[in-house]
Amino acid sequence: MIYLIFSVLASSLIFVIFKLFAKYNVDTLQAIIVNYVVAAVSGIIAYSEPVQITYITNQGWFYGAAILGIVFISVFNLMAITTQRNGLSVAAVATKMSLAIPIIFGVIVYQESTGILKITGILIALVAVYLTSSKTTEGVSLTKRNLIFPLLVFIGSGIIDTSLKFFETHHVAANDVSIFSATIFGFAAIIGVCTLIYKRINGTLKLQLKNVIAGIGLGVPNYFSIYFLIKALRYENMDSSTVFTINNVAVLLVSTIAGILFFKEKLMLKNWIGIGLAILSIILVTFSI
Repeated sequence: MIYLIFSVLASSLIFVIFKLFAKYNVDTLQAIIVNYVVAAVSGIIAYSEPVQITYITNQGWFYGAAILGIVFISVFNLMAITTQRNGLSVAAVATKMSLAIPIIFGVIVYQESTGILKITGILIALVAVYLTSSKTTEGVSLTKRNLIFPLLVFIGSGIIDTSLKFFETHHVAANDVSIFSATIFGFAAIIGVCTLIYKRINGTLKLQLKNVIAGIGLGVPNYFSIYFLIKALRYENMDSSTVFTINNVAVLLVSTIAGILFFKEKLMLKNWIGIGLAILSIILVTFSI
């Protein structure tokens, strides 16, 4: 449970840092790419064994980690497009509602428990995600033309969580969690750096020190959010469906509270109802263990 708590805190810190990006006009793309480099380096530093390229490339998880790295940065860009075209609430809901995918995967593939408390808690969690994430009086609105972007965010985010569970179960040894995480971020960093080089060649890149500093600040909690999530998934007494439900809802809850305390965000009645339901869902899912 302690790993799950640490994962929630690290993930919530990421949202707080993103808030600061907007306040200080940080170039999000540049900061994200630097963040992936820092996250990869953090994983290498945390790895207790000597880093050997031949060892890494021979692991069963290597190609999966490479694909996940590409998916990581792709989903981020899709989130940015979704935010621009459909609004922040749509992007937030699409990201958090994706918890349904790993939950269904865990129940079908790993025959995880589905008691009445757990099912009720998961359903309430989905409602809580919608109500807490929706910050406009109109609710979450979509246009037919731009529906593809939140749909891809939903699927991509679900694939990431599901893949982490799959590789953790079948391929990643306990001592390799750090280097597995570092490899994922490393491939995301490679794609990102190639993007920066392309922008530099085209003369559209203006690298600023504040973006680099912001990326460094984001990279460490980003690494630990994945590292601790994988460690939480290894806990034998807690199903992945329970882990993902508690993690996603708790992150939304903590980041929302942080927004109120540190950024003076105003919430509507439905947001407060969502917070109450989020707390209830965590209690129900936790007691279903």
